[in-house]
Amino acid sequence: MIIGIGVDICQVDRVAAMLERHPGLMDRLFNSAESHTADGRPRSADSLAARFCAKEALAKALGSPGGMSWLDAEVITSANGAPEFVIRGTVAARAAECAVQNIRLSLSHDGGLATAFVICEG
Repeated sequence: MIIGIGVDICQVDRVAAMLERHPGLMDRLFNSAESHTADGRPRSADSLAARFCAKEALAKALGSPGGMSWLDAEVITSANGAPEFVIRGTVAARAAECAVQNIRLSLSHDGGLATAFVICEG
């Protein structure tokens, strides 16, 4: 059963400019595994924008209750190359409150836009 659906879209340039203007924001939004590739290189602006959208879309799918930490929803790349969430803390608590058992995530970026779609299932 679908518990919630969330979608978000943003301009890649806008996210890149925001992170450049406020360097501390990177550490408040992303952990090191999200901000860097597996081989340690910084992620592209496209990839960071998509991950930002993923967190926004997840918050929407969970009802946007506020009080959730950005770092408690980590976007990882699974063994098969698909994006997925690792949730903990405030986000895991909200997901449990909503009886979420599975979270599906799709990311895309093209033409200067990034988007994410999230389905929470219970």
